[in-house]
Amino acid sequence: MTAIRASIRLFLFALLSIFVVGLQTIILPFYRGRASYWLPFFWQWGTRHIFGIKVFRNGKPVKDRQTMYVSNHISYLDIPVVGSCVIGSFIARGDLSNWPIFGYMSKMQQTIFISRDRKDAVAGKNALERKLKDGANLIIFAEGTSSDGAQVLPFKSSLFSLALDNPTGKPLTVQPITISLLSVAGQPANNVDVRDLYAWHRDMTLPPHIWQFAKLKGATVEIKFHPPREAAAYRDRKALCGDCYNDVSGGLIKQAA
Repeated sequence: MTAIRASIRLFLFALLSIFVVGLQTIILPFYRGRASYWLPFFWQWGTRHIFGIKVFRNGKPVKDRQTMYVSNHISYLDIPVVGSCVIGSFIARGDLSNWPIFGYMSKMQQTIFISRDRKDAVAGKNALERKLKDGANLIIFAEGTSSDGAQVLPFKSSLFSLALDNPTGKPLTVQPITISLLSVAGQPANNVDVRDLYAWHRDMTLPPHIWQFAKLKGATVEIKFHPPREAAAYRDRKALCGDCYNDVSGGLIKQAA
């Protein structure tokens, strides 16, 4: 039964992806404005429901002004969780662009890939500036990697300079977000074995993890939107980073063992 469930889910996921990619491939060469994010938003929403991920929202996302959303990171499954709640361009490390399926779908989402290679640094910086000038929202997993969800790892402060040095001349609103894993397959996420059914970290391999998760009954997460912080109130990116980290880590729901 579990293998049948996984097969059906992956088949539906493939159909959804083919449909969205087909339309988005036609749209993006001609238009990259706000409306071009609606198909990816539909893909994120559909993916979350196909894989049975229930999301409880706590608080409200900022939607009336350009915003940089800053979140902790547990799994690649966080992408449809966050992407089905807010609209914007994710910022991801450069090697993600080469991932099968997810890499191509990330490009359709208008993800901005940041390479650690110096020769690609200028291209990444230019892509970020174009998105900001276009008024796009940004979505950042500020730990720079993923964890098992039991704690929030230290944030990388470098990307917070975007909020202070917006090329539009207007400092961004920054909204911290906490993703808390509550349960997987009906089991409380109070031990590492259960958490790792959802969490994707360390040296885990992607295809076996997706297959294993697809066989389960899904997961339940809470996404907490903290009060936004105005970058204009800060002169130091590290101070802004520290306050956002405290918000995100303080909002993490930890399951009792």
